[in-house]
Amino acid sequence: MHTRSTPPCPATPLSTWPQRPRKLAAMSHSILVVDDDPHIRDVVCFALDKAGMTTRAASDGAEALAMTGTVQPDLIVLDINMPEMDGLELCRSLRRTSEVPILFLSSRDDEIDRVLGLELGADDYVTKPFSPRELVARINAILKRTRSAAPTEEADATVRIADLEIDPAEHRARWSGSEISLTATEFQMLLAFARQPRRVFTRDDLMRAVYAPGIHVSDRTLDSHVRHVRAKLADAGARDLIETVHGVGFRLTPP
Repeated sequence: MHTRSTPPCPATPLSTWPQRPRKLAAMSHSILVVDDDPHIRDVVCFALDKAGMTTRAASDGAEALAMTGTVQPDLIVLDINMPEMDGLELCRSLRRTSEVPILFLSSRDDEIDRVLGLELGADDYVTKPFSPRELVARINAILKRTRSAAPTEEADATVRIADLEIDPAEHRARWSGSEISLTATEFQMLLAFARQPRRVFTRDDLMRAVYAPGIHVSDRTLDSHVRHVRAKLADAGARDLIETVHGVGFRLTPP
């Protein structure tokens, strides 16, 4: 892989971060890349820079946590194995106050790590070694779910089912007036269920509804997102809203 002589996103204080040309900064997404391997940071930032995004970097979880208190990235690319504070702990800490999209990037391909990361609120998980092109595609898919480039009245229409209210324009979901904190992926999944109540969604249906074309995730990843949505609904008082249809998929059944 080709790298620049000067890394595009050194792990330096934000006050010294070079400013992009105003035209590009106004139209690009801001991505925080967190990895203790400087080569990986360089490769990821270079790929995102080529895709028209702006990048900042941190070499460990503690530094990244401090940076998120100063800036508000549109997405975080987060390694799991890091000193000071690992990626799982950083994700857990961020989810207490923020729903910023998170994509885990890790050399650990153990199923338990993947599931735990998704259960903590990550939106996707990519293992090393990785294809920079696929990584950019997955990041764009998450950003597309988070911000619609051209919203329509129909897409922005509030969905109400029983005590569930989903406002796509404000990216908010409520049950009996209580806010339900959802990641971008979880929000799109719940919105898909709510727009077609009682319809049984297969896992392929959910993948098409939630992910961009060409992006494929495992059944276990989808199941993790469903479990997370269920848990958050239950915490808000909406138990058993999403039903498992054994051997087929899932459906939202209004009470």
